[in-house]
Amino acid sequence: MDAKEYLSQAIWLDRRIQTKIEEKERIREMAEKVNGCLSHTRVSGSREHQQIENTLVKLIDLEWEIVRMIDRLVDLKREIGRMIQEVEDTNQQMVLELRYLCVKGWDEIACEMRYDPRTIFRLHGKGLGSIEKKIGN
Repeated sequence: MDAKEYLSQAIWLDRRIQTKIEEKERIREMAEKVNGCLSHTRVSGSREHQQIENTLVKLIDLEWEIVRMIDRLVDLKREIGRMIQEVEDTNQQMVLELRYLCVKGWDEIACEMRYDPRTIFRLHGKGLGSIEKKIGN
């Protein structure tokens, strides 16, 4: 794994978490629609209740999966943050933090740091080189 892949792990995990949250919300909305319809009619057997329970259990399992992923993301960002702090140049550190921990775009980073995009790319490349050396050791 090279430096860019290492640092990008947090971005990808964050995106996966967002996808899981969206999935959970869709399932919750569907369950609420069905549950709303069922509450107005008399349920004759326990089969319907069991199906609702099964759906709710699956929803809770999904929520716990998201919690575990968030926990992993916090640990990963802490680890990546420590690695970035070992880069000697503070401008390179800032570019790496803004890109990989704050998930900001290149133009946003350039604007925030008041540098032109070429300078940001140069600082990014040098910062990646520093991380690459540390990963290699």
